[in-house]
Parts: sequence; C-alpha cells; structure tokens
Amino acid sequence: MKWLKTAATWTVLVVGVVLGWAIFLPSSQPVLDRVGLLGPMKAVGIPVAEAPETRGGGGGPPFGGGGGATRVVAQEVGLVEFGDRIGAIGTAEALRSVTLTPEVAGRLAAVHVASGDHVEEGTVIAELDAVSQRLAVDRAELGLRDAQSRADRVARLRASGSATEVQIDDADLALRQAELDLRDAEFELSRRQIMAPFSGWVGLISLEPGNQVSSTTEIARLDDRSRLRMDFHIPERLVGLVSAGDAFNISPLSRPGDVFEGAIRAVDARVSQDTRALRIQGEIDNSDDRLRPGMAFRVTVLLPGEDYPAIDPLAVQWDRRGSFVWAVDDENRARRVAIEIVQRRDTAVLVRADLEAGARVVIEGVQNLRPDAEVDVTELRDPIEAGDPSDLAQRAAGITAPGEETAPDI
Repeated sequence: MKWLKTAATWTVLVVGVVLGWAIFLPSSQPVLDRVGLLGPMKAVGIPVAEAPETRGGGGGPPFGGGGGATRVVAQEVGLVEFGDRIGAIGTAEALRSVTLTPEVAGRLAAVHVASGDHVEEGTVIAELDAVSQRLAVDRAELGLRDAQSRADRVARLRASGSATEVQIDDADLALRQAELDLRDAEFELSRRQIMAPFSGWVGLISLEPGNQVSSTTEIARLDDRSRLRMDFHIPERLVGLVSAGDAFNISPLSRPGDVFEGAIRAVDARVSQDTRALRIQGEIDNSDDRLRPGMAFRVTVLLPGEDYPAIDPLAVQWDRRGSFVWAVDDENRARRVAIEIVQRRDTAVLVRADLEAGARVVIEGVQNLRPDAEVDVTELRDPIEAGDPSDLAQRAAGITAPGEETAPDI
C-alpha cells in the first residue's frame, strides 16, 4: 500500500505543476496544444493563460510559433548555371622553343650570356673562332673598293668618249663580282655566330670557350615561356561542345591549390581512331613567370549547361516523401515545395523545383512551419550568385587519363 501512496503523491505534484504552469505562464499554451491538453483543460474551465501576440510585439521567441505569425529568416532564390566538367592531364610546353646549335663545326670562342638570362631577338648567344672569316671579309672589302674605283674611272672616260663598251662592261662585271664576294665573306662570318631567333629565356649552358663543337652540338636551349601551350584530350561524345576561345582552368599537380585560367587555342581536325578522343590545344598566360614548360597539370574544362535555382543548404528539409523546402508566397504564408538535388556546392545547393528567381525560401525557423502557416519574414537575404569557375576546378574529384571525363559534383 505504501507504493500507492507514493504514486498518488507524485501524481498530485505533477498535476499541480502542470496546472500552475498553464495558469501563470502564457508560453505554455503552444506546448499544451501540441500534446493535446489545451482543449480538455479549457473545456473543464481551467483558466489557461493566453499567449501574447508575437507579430509586431516584442515578447515572443525569435522564430517561434504561438498565437501569431512565425518569424523566420528567408533568402531569395537565384539562378545558377550548372555545367558539366571535363578533367584531363596535360603537360605544358613553351609557346616557342628551340635548341641552339652551330651551323658549322669549330672552336667555341665566346659565350655572351649566362644560364637563365632573358635575351631579346637577335642577341648573339655565342661565337665560334672566326679569324679566317674576318680576314676574308677584309679582303673582300678591299676588292670591292678597288672594283668601285675602276668603275668610277671608266665612267669618267665614258663621259669624255674615251672608253669602249668592252671596258665599261668589264668594269661593271668586276664591281658586281666584288659585291658578291663581300656578301659571301660576311655570310660565312655570320655562320660563326649563334643568335637568338626570338626573345626568351636561355636554359643551362654547360659549354665553355675553347670547347670544340660540331653542327649537332647543343649550345643552349631558348624558351619563350611568356605563354605556355597545353595539349589535352576530350572524349568524342563532346565533339562540337568545345571550340577555340573557350576558357579552361589548370592546376599544377605539384601545387593543387593554385588555379590558372587559359583559353583553347585550337581543336584538332579529327578524332583519334586509337583513343576515340579529340586533341585540344590551349594557351595559358605566364607573364608573371610562375610556371615552367614540362610541368604536369590537371586540366578542367567547364561546359555550359542549364540554369537551376540555388538555395542555401540550411533550407533543405527531409521527410518520408523526400526532400523539400519551405517557400513564402505573396500572402506571407508557408508553402511546401518538393525539390530534387542536382548538385551540391560549398555554399549552395542547385535543385530542380517549382521555384522562380526571386522566390523566398526559409533558411531559419523551419522547425515551426506548417503548410499555409502565416509567416513573418524578419530578414531577407540576397540570392546566391554563381561562383568562380575556378572553384569547381579546385574541387575536381580525381584525375582521369587523357580522353576520359570526370563526373560532376553530385
């Protein structure tokens, strides 16, 4: 019998606490209503305290329900383009590159640049011994001066009528021959100079003056790396979706956090029968000289796609029927909108739903909403804008072999 007395005592205490809470605390009304006690208590005449209006007042909870409109934070819906992404591996090459070798064999007389120097077009990189060729140039210059003097004398005699046609022809022929001899001597001298055919950076030089070289000896390598050229491949199903001028992003395998933007320069005229892939050639600006030819890169090409509503991840709700969001209509009432998630991003979710640009979606206060419930939007945030395409490049999942694409972020 003792336990019955204890149970009765506790029951009386609990009923007393509930009654006191209901009578003196207005905030108890929503809870009593949810558990089904509010109606019976009012029916038996218990003076339940009335909850104050939350709309326009100041005493209600920030996002609570009760007797008025539910206060929420909403965000406008923005449209963001969902693009497919192609990933590949590429190796960078200099825009122009040449191996400098002598035209003739000989002894290296001088090297005028150091390894790593930047040189302008026409700069003499190195010279071979050319004593014999300089003597030939001096000899040809003397011959030209002599032939010119003889031609001038014959011209004066011709003016006075003392020169014959044979003398005049011989003088002209000698002058032309002397000019050709000088040009030939100067050409042979120039062949002993190794000059830069374009502006660029000189590679490592391992030769020293005095080395004997041949026409196949590499003096230095010259690279114009102000822009880099990148070759990669895309699958044949994407033929026609990529064209010259389209943008792409690259990220060095050694520094995955660095992302650079380039542009497609050319598209191959045919698909490879071996790989069923189309070769693409692009260019990357390297005016700051941060990249080097020969580096391996992850290449990401973003293809254009459809526009989808972009919402904050906090707005997405789930129940047994699937995912949905609470939208606020023109009459400030909650409307349940079913959604299908298309893509997840860092700060947004792209969805397929009956949501127009500018629609209001609840992101805070969703736990107190019911269909057709009155809503008080206390804060309306700006829509989510399209992110930088390089963000997608940084989030590219994995690296594919040339000719294979990666899956989109889903």
